[in-house]
Amino acid sequence: MNKSICVFCGARSGNNTSFVTAAVKMGHMIAKNKWRLVYGAGDVGLMGAVASSTQEKGGTTFGVIPEHLLQREVEKCDLDQFIITDNMHSRKKIMFTNSDAVVLLPGGVGSLDEFFEVLTWAQLGIHHRPIIVANIRGYWQPMLDMINHMITSDFVNPSLLNLIQVVDTVADAERVLRSCLKTATE
Repeated sequence: MNKSICVFCGARSGNNTSFVTAAVKMGHMIAKNKWRLVYGAGDVGLMGAVASSTQEKGGTTFGVIPEHLLQREVEKCDLDQFIITDNMHSRKKIMFTNSDAVVLLPGGVGSLDEFFEVLTWAQLGIHHRPIIVANIRGYWQPMLDMINHMITSDFVNPSLLNLIQVVDTVADAERVLRSCLKTATE
């Protein structure tokens, strides 16, 4: 099976068109590389843009949504694989276990929750999968500053920064993914 990329991102589009543009480019890039998109199964916001653009280019999609979000996030019903879970924790676990790498696009507190959970798992040595922060138009800079603040305040080991790769564009994310996924298969 080809590699799978888990994309954490917003169920809203945000107030900068660059965010939607990046989501569309991400979907096209995933399809072009014949990777499978794993994501939150929504048909709205950046989630919907990533999924639709992946499908538009013939890519494969795998969506996971908890039952209580079916109406709120408006599930995308035309996915290749679609799983409904009982809760958010099960959603994150299924998304992660079905992925070879994680990319964080702009999003809200749900995206932060997803990102920090997989980062914590990496910190604890539970996994060694690539975690890429797509810092589109500097969106994640405040979070990255907070991580650095935690490091300088001696609550976090500086080695945590080795567990994430920060990029500014989808093209940069593609280069990192290609490199990491190639290395992982050798």
